[in-house]
Amino acid sequence: MSAEFLAANWNAPALVRAGCTLRGGGQSAAPYASLNLGDHVGDEPDIVARNRAQLRTTLQLPSEPLWLQQVHGTIVCDADAMDGSAVPRVGGPADAAITRATGRVLAILVADCMPVLFASAEGDVLGAAHAGWRGLSAGVLEATVGAMRVDPAGIHAWLGPAIGTGHFEVGADVRAAFMAHDARAEQAFVPNARGRWQCDLAMLARARLGALGVTRIAAARVCTFADPARCFSYRRDGRTGRMAALIWRSARRD
Repeated sequence: MSAEFLAANWNAPALVRAGCTLRGGGQSAAPYASLNLGDHVGDEPDIVARNRAQLRTTLQLPSEPLWLQQVHGTIVCDADAMDGSAVPRVGGPADAAITRATGRVLAILVADCMPVLFASAEGDVLGAAHAGWRGLSAGVLEATVGAMRVDPAGIHAWLGPAIGTGHFEVGADVRAAFMAHDARAEQAFVPNARGRWQCDLAMLARARLGALGVTRIAAARVCTFADPARCFSYRRDGRTGRMAALIWRSARRD
């Protein structure tokens, strides 16, 4: 059995490998069936370990992915300054990571939140961010791009599978949080019949990236909520598994 993987549809340098796992090809039982990669959702730890091993085998990963402790914040982990424990040396959680090393794999766990992957123009600096609405509004994309320390105009960004506008209902507080940063964010919110708002995460992410000077943006255009056969969705199912968006630089061309 092979782990299912959606390759990023972007024009990043050839040695950069990136994409997002789908839910098929693992060993977890329902409600985590089947390629659950999250070790914090109630699944059996040994099965999660087997799923992660299967992922590494299927994709021929050069190293174990850096599994962050994600908390919807803006802390960016420098993966090249790790002690091997998959926790930033300074301590604490992180919702993004960067690397300049060949063979180091960055990972973002998702099940509706948007994973955003980054590659510099030369492919020598990579980044990954966990951009749910909280992290996105707080500035996780800005923090990640800043930590890469390269010209934003040359950065390639890929927006991975995430909950789509039609299924992402939020309250006025979420809309207000984005509009406090940029009044034009109102364009990403459509009122619904329940007095709440349908939120377009991808539009918000594109606007934030564009303001930074990042214009080379591609997107998976996959709604996790609307695709139960391929995607985990927390909003749809509650108790569910996690997919992983991954990025690394290979030492060789395939």
